[in-house]
Amino acid sequence: MTWDIKFDFETKFKEGEIGKMMHEAIFAGFGGQGVLLIGQLLSYAAMKEGKNVTWMPSYGPEIRGGTANCSVVISDEEIASPIVDNPNLVISMNLPSLEKFVPRMRKGGTLIINTSLVDKDLKKYPEGADVFKIAATDKATELGNKMAANMVALGALIGRNEIINLKTLKDSLKDVLKGKGEAIIKLDKKALQLGYDLAKEKA
Repeated sequence: MTWDIKFDFETKFKEGEIGKMMHEAIFAGFGGQGVLLIGQLLSYAAMKEGKNVTWMPSYGPEIRGGTANCSVVISDEEIASPIVDNPNLVISMNLPSLEKFVPRMRKGGTLIINTSLVDKDLKKYPEGADVFKIAATDKATELGNKMAANMVALGALIGRNEIINLKTLKDSLKDVLKGKGEAIIKLDKKALQLGYDLAKEKA
């Protein structure tokens, strides 16, 4: 898959110096939870809507069962760097990712927590943060496959902070999941919609 992504590594946007629209996201969890995939999906969908995008994966010692996260930057202007130090959007699929990345969030960001695997709260969340808790793994299991938990969480993020249109996200599945089969795409669409609807209900 080839993406036309614009980089300028000489200058890093700093908080307060960003353009008209910039979102910096970190999606994190265990390897095998599909956090890299939802980063790719969001990036692809954002490009379809004419945004500038970067996507950068990070792995622990083992991909499946180890730690994994990815950084996504979406902007209507050129992006200085793919590195995300202080995200305004975070999806935490497990407790280690919650403890590692949430303290780095900017004020007023959006945080999605998978309570199926996170059984405790942090002592403090970023000031003004929109914290939305959803049992993503349990909800995906009810749909027929717990592996769709990543899509439930991503749908919830879009429901809380409409970075892009949900329809664009769904339409992008066929491009990002080439060769995976219609049944998986159909399930992931349902998972995205479920997460989105639940987030909207509790807005």
